[in-house]
Amino acid sequence: MPGDGTSKSPAEEFLKWGYAVVVSTSGAKGQGRTGRRPGGSDARQDILDAAVELFSERGYEGASVRAIATAADVDPALVRHYFGDKSSLFVESVMSRAGIVEHVLAELRDDGERRGERLALAYLSAWEDDDVRPALTAVVASVVTSEGARMILREALPAAIARALDLTADDVSRMGLVGAQLLGVAMARYVAEIPVLTELSVAELAARIGPGLDVLLGE
Repeated sequence: MPGDGTSKSPAEEFLKWGYAVVVSTSGAKGQGRTGRRPGGSDARQDILDAAVELFSERGYEGASVRAIATAADVDPALVRHYFGDKSSLFVESVMSRAGIVEHVLAELRDDGERRGERLALAYLSAWEDDDVRPALTAVVASVVTSEGARMILREALPAAIARALDLTADDVSRMGLVGAQLLGVAMARYVAEIPVLTELSVAELAARIGPGLDVLLGE
């Protein structure tokens, strides 16, 4: 991103994070101290909280590093110290908190019955979580308005899942269709709030769309 001081693409940053999720290692954190106030775990967490809020309200393009720093009451240099650039901050604050990879992988690794229903239930349950929903809303707001955010979701997420599960090209294509279905249902229920979807419980909705997901999964 211009002015963010890195040559890595958002997709590369997310793939790096996605691999860390798969092998269950934690990302490296900055150790220094700089900025408007002393850095530390609280300052870092405040930056993450501010980022989720602003990405949700303004989308990826509308939430600048400076605005996020102001909301967190830190110097912009401290944001860059901890996260490098805006794309990396987006990945850690929004994508990581949303738990997209974890929720999807847990069910895709299980070859038991009604996998589509279980996958839908896991994904939609994340939207029901008050701690997670702001991050998911930020993802939606960002992919609608930003090509950079769309690239993260379009390229890096499927690649991270493919690596974790050793998927073939055909499997990856199927996963793309499943992801499109789940994202569409989530947007209709939680963003557009279409009554035919909001009137159903999460379990009922998952049961309705599960068989279709099974077809896409090749069950």
